[in-house]
Amino acid sequence: MDEYFMKVAIDEAYKAYSIDEVPVGAIIVNNQKIIARGYNMRETLKDPTAHAEIIAIKKASQYLGGWRLIDCTMYVTIEPCAMCAGAIVNSRIGRIVIGAKDPKMGACGSVVNIAQNPSFNHRADIVWGVMERECSQIMKDFFKKLRGK
Repeated sequence: MDEYFMKVAIDEAYKAYSIDEVPVGAIIVNNQKIIARGYNMRETLKDPTAHAEIIAIKKASQYLGGWRLIDCTMYVTIEPCAMCAGAIVNSRIGRIVIGAKDPKMGACGSVVNIAQNPSFNHRADIVWGVMERECSQIMKDFFKKLRGK
């Protein structure tokens, strides 16, 4: 099931790519049902918080009618940053499935690990490397295209 849901997150990343946003996609699943989707929209919305994960968390909270996403899994193409990892902890998401690591900004273990910090009252389980090659490739293609402009 993880690959199936990651493919949907990758589709979200391609939506970002198509509008010249950094191609990160995220979905949130509850009881094997997709309840929220998001892709990066920082440039479009002129909003530094408009990351795929934040957008998906807001939509999932609206869908469920509350801020606690305890029984939810987030699928995200690239490792969340500190802001997004903090939002994951604060929303109580139980599981994060990550496509590719982010060695420059990753906050789920690459640079720091906010999502599993033992000092916090909530920690998310993390699954790494689901469709890693595909998740990494879309980022490489995007930045190659950007450098060509």
